[in-house]
Amino acid sequence: MPGDEAASAAPTPLARAERFIWLTARVLEQRRFAFHFLGGDADAVDRALGAYLGADGGYGHALDPELRGPLSRPLHAAYALRVLDALGRCGGRRVERLCAHLTAVSTPDGALPVVSAAPAEHPTLPYDPVRDDPSGTLETTGPVVGALHRNRVWHAWLFRATDFCWDRVETLRHWHPGEVRGAVAFLDGVPDRSRAAAAADRLGRLVRERPLVVLDPARRAEYPTVRGYAPGGRLFPYDVAGRPESWARGWFTDAEMSRSLDFLTARQQPDGGWPVLRHDAWAPGSSLERRPIATLEALLTLRAYGRPLT
Repeated sequence: MPGDEAASAAPTPLARAERFIWLTARVLEQRRFAFHFLGGDADAVDRALGAYLGADGGYGHALDPELRGPLSRPLHAAYALRVLDALGRCGGRRVERLCAHLTAVSTPDGALPVVSAAPAEHPTLPYDPVRDDPSGTLETTGPVVGALHRNRVWHAWLFRATDFCWDRVETLRHWHPGEVRGAVAFLDGVPDRSRAAAAADRLGRLVRERPLVVLDPARRAEYPTVRGYAPGGRLFPYDVAGRPESWARGWFTDAEMSRSLDFLTARQQPDGGWPVLRHDAWAPGSSLERRPIATLEALLTLRAYGRPLT
């Protein structure tokens, strides 16, 4: 019937996202999309990532769109390691130099700040200004440490940074949702699995009691928004349990996870991309460049849970 033919000819979620990526994404995200969904070459992703590598061994030039300017920042390092981890290339001399750079920018307790000290002429986050003695955060340190452990990278810096993460995960009482994501990234990669299981169980109970994650998207207006997030920005189960194998998956019932993934699927916009719900658009480039990243993350999460894309 004509209606059936029209339905079968409608673009799939993946096809709509592909068009969005080609129209809007940076070269790096285009290469990442091709690698993950079109059988593209890992070398092409690696070369695109290399454009952000600095002489100091860190990554800059707004690799993480939240931070503008050329300077190497810990948040850029976290994104670079996520890309390299997906390629199976999180090791070697490049990562050794990155760890040396992270040693140089760490706080006295061995952790990574969101924003390290920088010349005044470079732009910085309006809601997290540069300080002479910035504090290390689990939000920044956890994903870096987790990725390095998952890839069996060993460096002197990791010992103190790992201790910092364990201390925060096991003793922190007042959680910011960004710290929850950092904690999960750490726990999912750290080698001490029994200790990680106990810490994840504690954190999962806190997440539900606070509550820090929206358990029912239909009632999301009842949950508080988060400082530094976009208007209406909140965390959902798929934000912390992006893969079924994550410790955080056990925090949610099957029904809660299914509702969350239904909501994520429905968030695809008419242009094929997903919106940025977790960050204020404080600079013109940040929101424009982050949407393709959000789109890639949504696609990868939906595929990991077996949701149809084609």
